[in-house]
Amino acid sequence: MDQLNHLPCPVLVTDGAGRMLAVNSELLELVGATTAHWLQKTIENLVPPASRIFLHTHVWPMLMRDGAVHEIQLQLCDAQGKRIPVMVNSRKGSFEGLPCYYWVFFVALERSRFEAEVLAARNLAQASSLALVKNGRFIKTIADALPGLVAYWDRTLRCRFANRPYLEWFGKPPEAIVGNTMQELLGERLFALNEPHVLGALSGQAQQFERTLTKADGSTGYTLTNYIPDFDEAGSVLGFFVLVSDVTRIKKSEVELKLAASVFSNTIEGIMVTDSDGIILSVNPAFTQITGYTATEAIGQPRRLLETLQHDPGFFAALWDDVATHGRWEGETWNRRKNGDVFVEWQSITLIRDADNEPLRYVSVFHDVTERWQQNEHTRHLALHDGLTDLPNRHLLMERFHQLLMLSEREQRMLAVLFLDLDGFKLVNDTLGHDMGDEVLKSVAGKLVALVRKSDTVSRVGGDEFVILLDNPVSRDEVTHVASRIIELLNEPVEIRGQVARIGTSVGIAMHPADGDSAAQLMNNADAAMYIAKGAGRNTYRFFAATPPCVG
Repeated sequence: MDQLNHLPCPVLVTDGAGRMLAVNSELLELVGATTAHWLQKTIENLVPPASRIFLHTHVWPMLMRDGAVHEIQLQLCDAQGKRIPVMVNSRKGSFEGLPCYYWVFFVALERSRFEAEVLAARNLAQASSLALVKNGRFIKTIADALPGLVAYWDRTLRCRFANRPYLEWFGKPPEAIVGNTMQELLGERLFALNEPHVLGALSGQAQQFERTLTKADGSTGYTLTNYIPDFDEAGSVLGFFVLVSDVTRIKKSEVELKLAASVFSNTIEGIMVTDSDGIILSVNPAFTQITGYTATEAIGQPRRLLETLQHDPGFFAALWDDVATHGRWEGETWNRRKNGDVFVEWQSITLIRDADNEPLRYVSVFHDVTERWQQNEHTRHLALHDGLTDLPNRHLLMERFHQLLMLSEREQRMLAVLFLDLDGFKLVNDTLGHDMGDEVLKSVAGKLVALVRKSDTVSRVGGDEFVILLDNPVSRDEVTHVASRIIELLNEPVEIRGQVARIGTSVGIAMHPADGDSAAQLMNNADAAMYIAKGAGRNTYRFFAATPPCVG
């Protein structure tokens, strides 16, 4: 750690999962807090949301693949929460005998202590070079090797020196700059903008400012400029050095980061990023709005934080198998908000792999579709249920019928079909009115549903016709008992709003597999048995018989 503290720039050491193993004093001075505060936290805690996404999708995969990254632009959050653009270099190494990654940060748009020391070194080099002015080749070699623009202007504002990057920026030969005035080089408008800084430098005050300039090729460039006064032994200002850093790439990256941050922060879709173990690393504001969990509450928690028991384990096994196979999954899932409410979301999960093709990050993007799902379910319910009694209609009855028949093909089980037709219902309609008839039908539906099990199905298939599917009854005697109870219950008077209606029912019964293999055959046979029951005097039941008994 002492060795890290001797370095003049912020340095961070992490393991392969991004957890911090060591930080130096320069980094603590920049981002605040103590070493103990940061250890074992991840590098994502140092950067704002947009930079986290960039880390997951670009930096980590490149670092895992190549073992090093150079000149990557990110943002850090300083002790006051201000976002600072930085240039990052990282390389794989070892720390205390363990594999690690070293991260070196260079402050881009503000003068870090490291930059100040570099500039001071440059100033010293330039001041010393004046004593060697006759050795122009030596000066030119040193200055041309510097990455920034370097020039010297005397008190008359004539250029006495310009390095190669300076000449290339303006696209002019040396004779068009050296010996000419600053006003001639910059033009009236730009010179007027720079003049306050020029006067400040000539008064002995160092200047620093940013500019947007048009390069020689017509493109727009961004610069960070320093005017550094040159004093003689008596303390008088002889001129000033111009040190210009081309920060065009950083500015463009900053714009992209701001755009990414804006998208991440303002999208209506929730975003959740987890590591390969499913631990949440980052969430956006929409995640909080949808789930109720703040970023502080969610980060560090497992992704199952939102899971409900709506899905069986097989669902998630298939989901994650799909992600592992195809790198992506999309579909409808149920999740739970912080307040316990269950909601439906449309979710896409994307897998990001490292250089070794191993899972590195999972990015989940989702939005709440509960309202749409409820509307669809309501529409489907209306399509599959009787509008008066809310019982399953013929379509849903046949759907469940086929499901039970398919189940019977795989395992030995029985199925009973009871076909009911109400006796005396027409008289109720004719004497008490259709409104009363509707109330009687609803009363019948309620009694039938209360009588059977949840695994059974009660359906209204016609005006006063009902069908009951008994799923795997224990025996024929159990079916007989149910039919007898139905007749007994429906024979009871129905009193509604002071009026009394009396009805009965005839029940026909067909058994699977004895009486048929298909839904249509069983329904027809139960219907036939019901007519036999009516012929036997009504208010009774009959089982289907292939050879009807002789009557009379």
